[in-house]
Amino acid sequence: MAAMSADPFMRLALRLARRGYGRTAPNPVVGAVLVKGGKVIGRGWHRQAGGPHAEIEALRDAQKRGHNPRGATLFVTLEPCCTHGRTPPCTEAIIAARIKRVVGGATDPNPNHAGKGFKILRKAGITVDGWGEHPRKPLKSATPGSRGRSPHRQLADECVKVNEAFNHWIVNRTPFVTVKAAMTLDGKIATARGESKWITGEKARAHGMRLRQGSDAILVGVNTILADDPSLTFRKRKAESGKRKQLRRIVLDSRARTPLTARVVSDEYAALTTIVVGKDAPEQRVTALAKRVNVLVAPVKKVGRASPQAGSSGTSPHQIDLKWLLKKLGAENFTSLLVEGGGEVNASFLLGGLAQRAAFFYAPKILGGRNARKAVAGEGAKSLAEVLQLHEVKWRRLGEDLLLTARVMTR
Repeated sequence: MAAMSADPFMRLALRLARRGYGRTAPNPVVGAVLVKGGKVIGRGWHRQAGGPHAEIEALRDAQKRGHNPRGATLFVTLEPCCTHGRTPPCTEAIIAARIKRVVGGATDPNPNHAGKGFKILRKAGITVDGWGEHPRKPLKSATPGSRGRSPHRQLADECVKVNEAFNHWIVNRTPFVTVKAAMTLDGKIATARGESKWITGEKARAHGMRLRQGSDAILVGVNTILADDPSLTFRKRKAESGKRKQLRRIVLDSRARTPLTARVVSDEYAALTTIVVGKDAPEQRVTALAKRVNVLVAPVKKVGRASPQAGSSGTSPHQIDLKWLLKKLGAENFTSLLVEGGGEVNASFLLGGLAQRAAFFYAPKILGGRNARKAVAGEGAKSLAEVLQLHEVKWRRLGEDLLLTARVMTR
């Protein structure tokens, strides 16, 4: 099969993989395509954790269509698994099906497994083309005059990026953190009195729901609960069908001030709410909350002065230890966390080096006012040398609004 002819099949596998967006955690999204005689004979994607993997779905699809996969080429966005988990190893099924060639878009990010699946397949006599095996080396199919850059490299990068949250979690065992904020052009998320609905338009808000869809949990500070009483749920679009998971909801509330009447405590999804309190939170309030929602007692750390940062009471110079919290969430298989806090919570994650991505929505509005609420507050950088650097910056227009997405450059 010619080098360039492989690209359409991997692109199809990527499109299939993206169908699992927001549904597969703590597993990655994966797509697979079986090709024989230049034609697609089977396709599949991983639909949910515990269910068949993409390779198995593609093999079953081929069989349903009356095709024999023997001698076929398998295009898969991620290296096939080679270990027993909730399901048997995909490498065994591939070998048993007499697949002739496997093209893998990305290598397993788990350091304990990376490359082992490809190695097992090669040992079984299967030709393996692992596009992501040697990311710093040009692939053999590089075209003349391309200075060593493979025509597949962009697709290999996409196969990695489609699982950026999973990849981060599997290596670091903490969730991939995205800080999301909707603001005016001068960086304000609300008036001095807390009015914020709605700064951005419908298209921007719909994309915000898309971000929630791809997250395992959403986090806010208690001041957001007190000011807005949000539901923090995923609202399905009318065109969508099928049952979709609801978000886990996390509230930073070191003094246990969340009212028992708050939506996150009293609605039908209360069992999905976790209130994170400090060890010195009033026992009576903690007990009352624990009867309705999950309560997590976390260590606190002292800050320089009294601060509302990270959901404290505004009178206590303590805040939740967020590094501890992220490790706790990672151990509980949270792969992605969406932070939709106020300025202090956002600053705690961004300026504290705890966020991996920023998603900032900008409306063509000027709010002004020295007391208007900022998207990112905190102490801020003391000099330009300490400024938080963003990279891989992308801009997108959503109606009249703009969306900036970027990776956060950590020191």
